[in-house]
Amino acid sequence: MKLKKILVRSLVRLGLKSGKTYEKPFPRFTPTEMVFMGKPFYIHDISSFYLGKKEIFHWGVYKFQAENDEPYIIDCGANLGMSIIYFKKLYPKASITAFEADDYIFSFLEKNIKSFQYNDVELVNNAVWNKEEELSFFAEGGAGGRLEVLGKEKNIKTVKATRLKNWLKNKKIDFLKIDIEGAESEVIDDCKDELKNVEKIFIEYHSFNAKEQNLHRILMILHMAGFRYHIKEAFTRQFPFIDKDLNVEMDLQLNIFGYRDK
Repeated sequence: MKLKKILVRSLVRLGLKSGKTYEKPFPRFTPTEMVFMGKPFYIHDISSFYLGKKEIFHWGVYKFQAENDEPYIIDCGANLGMSIIYFKKLYPKASITAFEADDYIFSFLEKNIKSFQYNDVELVNNAVWNKEEELSFFAEGGAGGRLEVLGKEKNIKTVKATRLKNWLKNKKIDFLKIDIEGAESEVIDDCKDELKNVEKIFIEYHSFNAKEQNLHRILMILHMAGFRYHIKEAFTRQFPFIDKDLNVEMDLQLNIFGYRDK
């Protein structure tokens, strides 16, 4: 019930609770299909879809300006593929490598990329991590799947992980997106020597209530790699001294934008 209250509060904050979208309530985590941007679109969780649509297409959280019309983008945590569709809307000639850990979510990603007929998008059914190995993964069923970090998650499956650092070597990455639900600190720390190849970076930072915070380490790595950073809230509490509500065990989520001064 607590998670449901938090979700409803988030939907209200995003302007998604009322209006046409929710005239007929649709159960969460129920696969469905709709037309999105003129194409068939396959959805695993209706709430994740509308939250993603608001953040990506209405707020433009990934909007960036590339130096050419054929940027190379690495998308870590591609989920349904809405970020890929947005990138291709910005830059139709963009080449994209996209990672998604959960094989169930990945099946929707594959269908959506096929529906949009993107031939220059490479899909990789791996988690990104700091080494090549198999990991325990919390399969949330929507946009909240993550590597097991608290030891008390349910619906655990095993996923393959790839070392992101190896994908950053000896190439220019125009835009690197990292939204991997809590694994960002370990991945960024491992990649720090290769961030010189990245022009712009987006990181969603996740602070778990029972875990040590490491935002300062991420920001220091970005600073040492030559980035100037900007931070915006993704999930915060209005009265942090009093309000103890959590968003899927997280007490803070921030969007970090890293770019280089010219």
